[in-house]
Formats: sequence, C-alpha cells, structure tokens
Amino acid sequence: MPPGSRATIVGLADGAPPSTARRLTDLGFTAGTPVQVVRRAPLRDPVVYRVKDYDLCLRRAQAAHVLVRDAQ
Repeated sequence: MPPGSRATIVGLADGAPPSTARRLTDLGFTAGTPVQVVRRAPLRDPVVYRVKDYDLCLRRAQAAHVLVRDAQ
C-alpha cells in the first residue's frame, strides 16, 4: 500500500507465528479496523501505520501477516 492509502483489516494470515499474531492483535490490528499507511522509511522498511488513532511502526515481515481489503 502506498503512503496515504487506506484499507480495512480482514484478519491475520493463518501462517502467522503465534507470537506475531498475538503482538499484532495487542497493537490493534483486528478484523474490521481501518488502517492507513502514514509513511515509509527511506529503504521502505519499516512502515508507519495509523490504527485506532495511533501511529504504529511495523517491519514489512510483520505487516505481511495482516490481511486487508481496500477501503470503500
């Protein structure tokens, strides 16, 4: 997703390690939650996401476990 784009979280990938899934859930990456890409680091990793009025920084490897659909 490019900076400024918005989506809705569908869920977490089935293959996500339990510790990663738990961490993402604790951070608010839950089904039905809107998410926005705020900005990327110069080398594209990590990425800052806005979730539930918080700006959270995730590495691409972690973010790959979050399933989203385009915001309507």
